[in-house]
Amino acid sequence: MTRLPQSILIVLVAIAAGAFGYWTSRSTSPSIIRPLATSPGEAGSDAVAPEAGARLLATSLPDVDGKLHALSDLQGQIVVANFWATWCPPCRKEIPDFIDVSRRYHDQGVRFVGLSLDTAERVAVFRDDMQVPYPLLLGDAGTVDLAATLGNPAGALPFTVILDRKGHIRHLSVGGLSKSDLEGKISALLP
Repeated sequence: MTRLPQSILIVLVAIAAGAFGYWTSRSTSPSIIRPLATSPGEAGSDAVAPEAGARLLATSLPDVDGKLHALSDLQGQIVVANFWATWCPPCRKEIPDFIDVSRRYHDQGVRFVGLSLDTAERVAVFRDDMQVPYPLLLGDAGTVDLAATLGNPAGALPFTVILDRKGHIRHLSVGGLSKSDLEGKISALLP
């Protein structure tokens, strides 16, 4: 992606995130993400079907070094996909917990992946400074569309999707996810 379109995307996402923050601070009970259907095949017109996780697993994105990662390689594992950006304070706050939890559950078949809406340079610095052990992939306009398809039409960050081993969405979260909540969501999917 050339620098100008990528910069425009970053500005647009920043504006959307700022508008979202303003909107949620003024609303008493915002509906920021679409609800998750309780089981496959039961999604209503507004609910996200658990099987929509296949769209996430069909995604391929490059990392900061230019290596293409096919998320389909994660099939059969529990996947924690986090949409984030270096300029997003709640994202930066939750990632140290994500790092700890990813290390703790790695041997149990839990894989984390970050889908960043940022520049390669900023993501590389962040990855190196924080010693992130999981792939941080560079998103594009299609990544924003993917987040909307997965239940986040506002494009708010951070946005976390947790898939079970069958690739079904089991949890959606907008905003920071605490370490205990994250561990609880993952533990519920383990044998």
